[in-house]
Amino acid sequence: MLAQQGDAADHSHMNRESAETVGLTALGWILVDAGRSADFLRLSGASAEDLRAGASDPAFLGFVLDFLLQSDDAVIDFCDENGLGYDIPARARRALPGGDAPGWT
Repeated sequence: MLAQQGDAADHSHMNRESAETVGLTALGWILVDAGRSADFLRLSGASAEDLRAGASDPAFLGFVLDFLLQSDDAVIDFCDENGLGYDIPARARRALPGGDAPGWT
């Protein structure tokens, strides 16, 4: 189960299945908004077919979370709308391929 806002969550490692769920939730959240969707499609170069295939690809879901994590406002809105703690997207990203890379900001 994912940590909800205000929960005393274990801030250690998130399992991959939970991370993929967060990534899928983020993908849906991005795609329902025309502006976010256009930005995501432009940056990713993804087609509708790519999105369908990517939804089951942990590396693609990592990219989705990278996109989300570019903006603090987006993270806050996503988490508020989905009842998640603000640390969840970053924890999910770390659990997916490429997420172990150091953050430079």
